Amino acid sequence: MEHLLKAPATEDWLEDLHRDAPANKELHRDPLNGFVLLAHTEPMGLYRPPHDHGRGWVIYALQQGEIEMGTYARLVSADGSVQLVQRGSTTVRPGEVQAYLPGDIHDTRCVNGPALLFRFTERDLKKEDKEERRVTRYVDRDGTWIPEGS
Repeated sequence: MEHLLKAPATEDWLEDLHRDAPANKELHRDPLNGFVLLAHTEPMGLYRPPHDHGRGWVIYALQQGEIEMGTYARLVSADGSVQLVQRGSTTVRPGEVQAYLPGDIHDTRCVNGPALLFRFTERDLKKEDKEERRVTRYVDRDGTWIPEGS
């Protein structure tokens, strides 16, 4: 991913991404192993609430802008209710890479945009989310992050 970030902005494919600023564009899909490489352009202030990536890992690489990524711990109380506690926060800058393993919970906020980031995943997360319901998203209920639908 770090090598991908060093591509000259004059390369046609990267020039197109900067010009078109797609919210979501698939750049490559490995037909044998299922890996997916996507490009995302995120406007200043865009916030994506805490979520995990199901049973898959994800690697983010930032080409332009800045994205703040928070990490969370999932706590289960004695009565079985679940809530999140923020563990930390990192500002990812151009040329930097951030990885999350299966089960890791994070959020993202574009703090300097537009941001252009690449997302490399081991599987199609859209399928994980929409069809197999393996991605967990969280919602803020009175200042506490809880699983969506709780």
